[in-house]
Amino acid sequence: MGQTGGCMCGSVRYELHSEPFDGGWCHCRTCQLNSGAPAMAFASVKNGDWVVTSGQSALRTIRSSSFGHRTFCGECGTPLHVKVDHQPDTVDFSIVTLDDPNAIAPEFHIFWSSKADWFPGLDLPKHARFRPDTRGLSGTEPPDDSSLVGGG
Repeated sequence: MGQTGGCMCGSVRYELHSEPFDGGWCHCRTCQLNSGAPAMAFASVKNGDWVVTSGQSALRTIRSSSFGHRTFCGECGTPLHVKVDHQPDTVDFSIVTLDDPNAIAPEFHIFWSSKADWFPGLDLPKHARFRPDTRGLSGTEPPDDSSLVGGG
């Protein structure tokens, strides 16, 4: 059995039937808009080796460029993978949708010229969870990963 993953709400589950390769960060504007983040971490598998194990009916696909189609969960919106016309033998999937997102580390950046000027912000303060004194959490314990339906 290969690595497994899924969407945030748990509607879609998948398994990789080969070892992922070419893990990287994409900074193109389409990935920024698709992920709602300054870049998207992705890796590739051979076409046909990203296999849905449950939730096929929840999958939605959108043509996101003149050469690519993106597949996402139609229930929660989690971006799952992209197929591009010029690379018919591979599927690029979102690394963070793996049950173990640490299993693959990005090794390069593409579309660096499109990156947000403030990325990566490594000199900013870092907090293990919420920032101290986060509004609305006074007297309550922040939610932990068990509050996630599909990804926790």
